[in-house]
Amino acid sequence: MRNGATAQSQPAFRRSTFLPFAAPSIGEAEIDAVVETLRGGWLTSGPRVREFEEAFASAVGVRHAVAVNSCTAALHLALDAVGVGPGDEVITTPMTFAASANVIVHLGAKPVFADIDPLTMNIDPPQIEWALGRCHRARAIVPVHFAGLACEMDAITGIAQRRELSVIEDAAHCFPTTYKDRLIGSIGDVTCFSFYATKTITTGEGGMATTDDPALADRMCTQRLHGMSRNAWMRYAESGTWRYDITAPGYKCNMPELAAALGLVQLSRAGELARRRRAIAGRYTQAFRDTAECLETPPNAQTNDEHSWHLYVIKLRLQALTIDRDRFIEELRAANIGTSVHFIPLHLQPYYRDTFGLTPEDFPQSTEVSERIISLPIYPGMSDGDVGDVIEAVTDVCRRHRR
Repeated sequence: MRNGATAQSQPAFRRSTFLPFAAPSIGEAEIDAVVETLRGGWLTSGPRVREFEEAFASAVGVRHAVAVNSCTAALHLALDAVGVGPGDEVITTPMTFAASANVIVHLGAKPVFADIDPLTMNIDPPQIEWALGRCHRARAIVPVHFAGLACEMDAITGIAQRRELSVIEDAAHCFPTTYKDRLIGSIGDVTCFSFYATKTITTGEGGMATTDDPALADRMCTQRLHGMSRNAWMRYAESGTWRYDITAPGYKCNMPELAAALGLVQLSRAGELARRRRAIAGRYTQAFRDTAECLETPPNAQTNDEHSWHLYVIKLRLQALTIDRDRFIEELRAANIGTSVHFIPLHLQPYYRDTFGLTPEDFPQSTEVSERIISLPIYPGMSDGDVGDVIEAVTDVCRRHRR
């Protein structure tokens, strides 16, 4: 009867309307900024993109920020800028979205996975050392700050320095997050952020690469727009020139003005949006103490540091339940609560499994955790009542399916 319905399994709680897993927090100021941009007549990369880059660089405490059309593009440009190419190896985690490894493959390099710390679900530094022992041409490490909790960056940068490797941080979940009082974005060689619709601040689609290295910034600026010389976007401005130089075979991943206009307003609201996420996370953690025998709540940041709470991921204690994770999600869906799963690890995905000959046993922590995680709704537009409904629905499923 593990996955079957029983007389006792009928939900005691159900919302009258469906609560989505995520929704962007867009107000009139964002709408006005986009409309003003549309009326201004400059739609591709221009002055608002430059303003957004400068504002974001200032916000995370670095000298350079490069705006692009996705975090995936930022990762691609960053790895290219540090010289990753055919035959190289790049260490990353299997517990991430495909983009983190796809960009490595696109550059002709090989992703080499290192397992996670099962508590934080971040890449485990001792496992990075183990993975490096299997490498012959390691060039970089791509740590992924899972859910918005910073990785152990001192240990990771220490490994990188000893091995002469670059550190390209995948901070898609991670604005604003701090590590030992430093904002993520100012630690690695390059840090890559996402402004996808579900993130703390959004441009719809978009990303940013931050760095203190002017040479890396120049390379990424050139490569994001066909390999054209850095200020090529100015060629249509009054003070611009039609002449340009192609200095490398680049890509097309620049950020448009509409996205930057949206991003500037969202950035001005980042503190407010992050505080609401933290408040929701705190309320979940407090409430789920009553169901601790059925689920684990996610770890918080260390003292004095901040977790961005892009995701709130619970881990089911399956031995205490009569249903599995998939059925738990179905039960929440029946209660009109949307959820998601972050992630199906890459070593279990057909392309990476088959191409690199990987098995579930190769990364046991990622495999085990992936079978019992659920991401709950967490976004600033949730009302206190919405948060209460999620708590009640999760608690109800635990109560009805406790062993």
